[in-house]
Amino acid sequence: MTEYISTKGGISPARFDEAVLQGFASDGGLFVPQTIPRIPDRTLSAMSQMSYTEIVYEILSLFIDKAVIPETDLKQLIDTGFSLFDHPDLLPVVPMDADNNLYIMELFHGPTLSFKDIAMGFLIHTMDYLLHKRDRHLSLILATTGDTGPAAAFAAAGKKTIDCWPLYPLGMISKEQERQMTTLTADNIHPVCVSGCQRGGDDIDIVVAALFSQPELKKRLNLSSVNSINWCRVMVQAAHYAYGYFKICSRVGEPVDVCVPSGAFGNLFTGFLARKMGIPIRNFICANNKNHTLHTVFSTGIFKKEDLRPSLSSAIDIVVPYNFWRFLYFSCNRDTEKMNQWMDMFERTGEIRLDKKTLANIQKGFKSVSISDEQTLVTIQGIWKKKKYLLDPHSAISVCAATILGAQAKNRVKTICLATAHPAKFPDVIRQAMGPGNPLPEQAFHPSIELAKNSDETFESCDLDCLESFLIHRISRTGKTRSN
Repeated sequence: MTEYISTKGGISPARFDEAVLQGFASDGGLFVPQTIPRIPDRTLSAMSQMSYTEIVYEILSLFIDKAVIPETDLKQLIDTGFSLFDHPDLLPVVPMDADNNLYIMELFHGPTLSFKDIAMGFLIHTMDYLLHKRDRHLSLILATTGDTGPAAAFAAAGKKTIDCWPLYPLGMISKEQERQMTTLTADNIHPVCVSGCQRGGDDIDIVVAALFSQPELKKRLNLSSVNSINWCRVMVQAAHYAYGYFKICSRVGEPVDVCVPSGAFGNLFTGFLARKMGIPIRNFICANNKNHTLHTVFSTGIFKKEDLRPSLSSAIDIVVPYNFWRFLYFSCNRDTEKMNQWMDMFERTGEIRLDKKTLANIQKGFKSVSISDEQTLVTIQGIWKKKKYLLDPHSAISVCAATILGAQAKNRVKTICLATAHPAKFPDVIRQAMGPGNPLPEQAFHPSIELAKNSDETFESCDLDCLESFLIHRISRTGKTRSN
């Protein structure tokens, strides 16, 4: 049986369903599997002929015991989770630059137009499935820098087993992203606009973590989370690395690089997981914006909390990438004593310095780049003029980083750039990239975004200083209403 433990080593092994419903481990760490399974050789060879959902099933079945979710139910949950994607390939791979072996993998064809839909639909449907079996109800609280909140809210809307509380920093996400949450009419969705967030979503994450660190309160309020700290989200995303690899490689074993616009490190950790499972990806490129915590740690070994600087790629404006702790856990050979020391020191001082061995381990198969706002705009404009292909600002960071490192590489291989959001979610940035007097291209619009512009909004507002007490009061009151 596959069981899950904490990166801090302070809990007994848990089953998949327990790890998913809890979100955070009770000792303050993150859930990880006791061992990372390998994809069987015959399955790896067959994946080149599989559909995306078939690959999802093959990977998830290695992490989920049939006693927890039977095969038929798992396949149904997967099909339901991807039923609202609007492209026949679900995650199409588009050749971009034949001379430089550059491809773009579009991860934004889900209902809220971001890659968060890839895992969120399956996760929410799975939680609902598990809660129905237990006759339980959960309150999901999550901080969002723009894309996680809409994906969670959409997937949870109307679920009787779930109340969803997406929390977002005032003025730090696009209005289009905000309206994807605030125009939902389901009475179990409770968006909260949080003011006073100097570090954006990271400030909200601290409040959420504080709530989860109080076991009695967590139990009383039936709290869980669907941020990328939830193991289920990480696990599902491993499939798109496998799918993308087999879409462009000519043989199993051909080296391929993947460039990932990175904020909380969840998507990149999943790439690391996919490689550990046997997907032969050569290098991952960690593409940061000017909030370059990850680029700094890959370059110097210093993992440091800096002041947040708002950027054009706001969804990755993150200075505390929580999933990096999972990566460090495996990079230090699962040394939980070291993990506790690092996490405690980081909480006290906002900085840790990795030892030489751990630094060498994290650098194996990883490169990093920090991309400026100016480079982002130039990339959007350049790709549009050359290819009539419109990038959103996060996807532009991926393409720019891959282009820079590709020009420096002696041995250039096929490279997949992950396109993580639809440009319609960021019209102000696209308008800036197009230049004064130029109209927005048709690709900068999407029917669902246009519909939300004319819909009524419902949300609550709260200052960061009062957020913890506000949530306790509101979630408690909502729970009593549900009980009655």
